[in-house]
Amino acid sequence: MKATGTDSVLVMGEALVDLVIKAGSDSSNVTAVPGGSPANVALALSRLGVDVDLVAWFGRDDYGTMIAEHLAASNVRIMPGSDQAAFTPTAQAHLDASGAATYTFNLEWAPLSPIAIPETAKIAHTGSIGAVLQPGASTVLDAFKRAHVQALTTYDPNARPTLMGEVSQARTIVEDFVREADVVKVSDEDLEWLYEGADPVASAQTWTDELGVTLLVITRGKQGPIAWTPTSSKVEFTPAKVKVVDTVGAGDTFMGGLIDTLWRRGFRGAHAASQLALIGDDVLREILSDASEVADIVVQRRGANPPWASELGR
Repeated sequence: MKATGTDSVLVMGEALVDLVIKAGSDSSNVTAVPGGSPANVALALSRLGVDVDLVAWFGRDDYGTMIAEHLAASNVRIMPGSDQAAFTPTAQAHLDASGAATYTFNLEWAPLSPIAIPETAKIAHTGSIGAVLQPGASTVLDAFKRAHVQALTTYDPNARPTLMGEVSQARTIVEDFVREADVVKVSDEDLEWLYEGADPVASAQTWTDELGVTLLVITRGKQGPIAWTPTSSKVEFTPAKVKVVDTVGAGDTFMGGLIDTLWRRGFRGAHAASQLALIGDDVLREILSDASEVADIVVQRRGANPPWASELGR
């Protein structure tokens, strides 16, 4: 059991149940698995030993019980009021032959407003559906801005085009969150969708040059991540070659690993961004290595099953 009153990470966003359909199966052959991008980030962080509070929105039904028990088993604290939805959101996750997933959703996102920011929160994270679907997205943006007064802020757009409407509208919403984020992790696929026809690195460069992001990380699948700060070079990291079982939760686990490695290096609290801006290329490469190591483990397993700290020798 974790101690109360210690520094913590606040994660805001959806917790849902993935209804996983394997390649070659029909919709009658379904495996129900707790998921949701921010919930997966919280799960990864907690398993790595970080104190985590999660603001979510799910029901008090069987699927909601599954989510609550799943998160509690990994010591994630669910913030009061998170279980007051009329029903628990679901996402049909269709796996292709390579293990990659595409999603269709049945959900609402209306967390209680305003979201309370724990005094212990030294990093605040959000992204994915929780940062785009109304009415909850406005509630989360308000909380994200308030959290920035006391915490390092991190954001992962994790774009879901089927839920985000016109790309121009989605781009505006994403950029509103980017402006409040010290650290952004984004996939090359997200950038290609948000800025069609533009080079992903060039698109993300505007987030650091014009929107104030301190650490920008682009994930590029097997090619590995690339990252930079205002004072560093663009650092690339080549991940280890591993046998991929599926990619469910891979990006979320990388995000959790990224926050964890920043946390362990002391980048937390209101002044962390100014310190993070000064790191050199070698430290940045180590940060990418740490986050990739965590993600490498999850892709070798079924579903979003992040490693525990003990599996990393900690």
